[in-house]
Amino acid sequence: MVYVRDDRPFAGADPPAALFHYSRDRRGEHPRAHLASWSGILQADAYGGYGELYREGRDPGPVLEAGCFAHARRKFFELADIEGAARNKSRGERTGMIYPIALEAVQRIDALFDVERAINGRSPAERLAGRQELSAPLMAELHEWLNAQLARLSRHHDLAKACHYMLRRWPAFTRFLDDGRVCLTNNAAERPLRGVALGRKSWLFCGSDRGGQRAAVMCSLIGTAKLNGVDPQAWLADTLARIAEHPANRLDELLPWNWAKPTTALAA
Repeated sequence: MVYVRDDRPFAGADPPAALFHYSRDRRGEHPRAHLASWSGILQADAYGGYGELYREGRDPGPVLEAGCFAHARRKFFELADIEGAARNKSRGERTGMIYPIALEAVQRIDALFDVERAINGRSPAERLAGRQELSAPLMAELHEWLNAQLARLSRHHDLAKACHYMLRRWPAFTRFLDDGRVCLTNNAAERPLRGVALGRKSWLFCGSDRGGQRAAVMCSLIGTAKLNGVDPQAWLADTLARIAEHPANRLDELLPWNWAKPTTALAA
């Protein structure tokens, strides 16, 4: 599991950082333990393990859910993959059904992403104003349209499931309309996790729980370096070479967002 802070979309001053946590399974007790003393806005997919965090009256404070439009869009996109269907057909492979409803859903969600691209990097107040003017009407139309499609579909149809994914979490998906700091997706966390997902068949076993915890530490360091545009190998090589003699009260100088690549060539 990875938690990411990235305030750059709303011109925040804090540097981006990634924190990986290892656990043997995906039970909800793990995120509850990780975030036991934290409150705020959590943007994630619809993983059920977060459910208890959103409970009303939670101590020490509420965790507000923000929906991820990338996950919502993907469910429709898979049913409207025209290019993929054409590619499969040219190879003589079986092609899935292309649904006009799915295609329209993708186009409606993409209109929201167009607004986000125009306001990316602006202050929270500017982002909020732009969303209230441009995104709020689009969301109202999308809500009405999704309900209309459900009335035409079998409840067991994949399109109905894609519609329900958003409608059942509508307060979470509209959270971005009330707070300029909320992003449209949690891709900031998905990107650092991609390397683990792609490579997990290569490193199927950590050897032990302690091995998994060490791997999480390394993933945190590497992921944070990447988020700050720093070459992880160069940063780690230089930091490990200097850290023994570096003053303990100035360790922050070696953090990825403060680190400056030495002018001399680094050892291999």
